[in-house]
Amino acid sequence: MRIQQLEYVAAVTRFGSLRRAADALHLSQPALSETVRNLERELGVDLLDRRRSGARISDAGRELLPHIAAVLDAVDLLRRAADEQHRVSRSIRLGTGGAVAAPLLAPAVREFRAGHPQTGVEIVAGAEDAVRRGLVEGGLDLGLVVRLAGEEPYPDLHDTELLRGRPVVCLSPGSPLAELDEIGAVELLAEPLVGARSGCLVHRLLHRLGAVRPPLPAYAADTPDAAKHLVAEGLGVTVLPDFGVVGDPLERHGAVTWRPLAGAAVPAVHLMLWRSRTRAIPPAARALHDALATAAAAAGPVTA
Repeated sequence: MRIQQLEYVAAVTRFGSLRRAADALHLSQPALSETVRNLERELGVDLLDRRRSGARISDAGRELLPHIAAVLDAVDLLRRAADEQHRVSRSIRLGTGGAVAAPLLAPAVREFRAGHPQTGVEIVAGAEDAVRRGLVEGGLDLGLVVRLAGEEPYPDLHDTELLRGRPVVCLSPGSPLAELDEIGAVELLAEPLVGARSGCLVHRLLHRLGAVRPPLPAYAADTPDAAKHLVAEGLGVTVLPDFGVVGDPLERHGAVTWRPLAGAAVPAVHLMLWRSRTRAIPPAARALHDALATAAAAAGPVTA
């Protein structure tokens, strides 16, 4: 016996017929009928009165309805208790696969913590593939990733665009490239690149722009923050979304600066909020999801 079977019987009772219940549940009538029939075989009772004009709840089924309702009420109480336990005690794991705008994450976490003071937020840095795998397998609740315009969405993930910006070259104010108003791919490739692992934003962007060779990293940094610190020391340049540089503490204090990439073919970049399509999202994770969306709406454009 499965809870779904009991829910289907309750739906037939509520909507008055098998046809209307199937429409409401977005099922075919044969599929709904067969599911109920399997329960009838198990119980040894005809729960539906099947006639040429349609199928309705039978008299025997009506006698069992109080027991079915009691089971469904108990299941609902169990689910609500589990949801409450999620809300007050567990940590939300947020995977980040790219540069996260400083004006976005802090206010979102602050708003979330105000409503969920007993729920922690764990920010887990990793490559985009690791974030996707964590969401699908259940190791992560939400993911923040940077994607280039035109990259295909993943069918197993629900994605929400939080911010839209442009890729910029992040460099030290003392770099000769800081004298330029904008930087092209040729000038960029002549510099030591920070964080240019295969699959990262630099690699994907230069591939999109038709670079004749893949970028070889002078320094491979696993996170945008690590890359910015290496850039601040004058060890190279990197490419980040503008919303990952503008407003960052290093940029505000003059340790790094940025210049736009030259060329009409430079694609836009999007900060996407991911969650799994196949796993239920806990209420606390939903609250953080909504707080991030609210903070993104309030942030607006990050560059002039």
